[in-house]
Amino acid sequence: MADAVASQTILDGERLFIGKFTNISDGTGESAVVKIDVSTLAVNSFGLACNGVKINKIYGTTHGMEVRILWDATTDVFAWQIPQNSNYLMDLSSFGGIPNNAGAGSTGDVLFTTADASSGDMYSIVLECLKTYASA
Repeated sequence: MADAVASQTILDGERLFIGKFTNISDGTGESAVVKIDVSTLAVNSFGLACNGVKINKIYGTTHGMEVRILWDATTDVFAWQIPQNSNYLMDLSSFGGIPNNAGAGSTGDVLFTTADASSGDMYSIVLECLKTYASA
């Protein structure tokens, strides 16, 4: 078996991306699973492709497991962690969100890794992200 996971796009606008991500674990857990693939996000009104996101707000509920949010790169870079057994809100908007600081091989994508997952553990996470674009 495998964890029962789902991803839902709530908003993919000019400036914001909001996504909801869920997992009900069978104990397997997730390891560096792509949750936001920036190459699939909508282009802006100038036709520029999204090349990354900044994490602006994190809403989460976890039961049993913790969730690590990573920036995808040749060596993935830790961005944030949502602790076990929590109802969580982190508002990072006062300073413009957490920018991607991944180095070599950065794709701009956002990944999740779970830790300490047992059968029946779960998470539900909503990420509000500010989209970034490559210059013309």
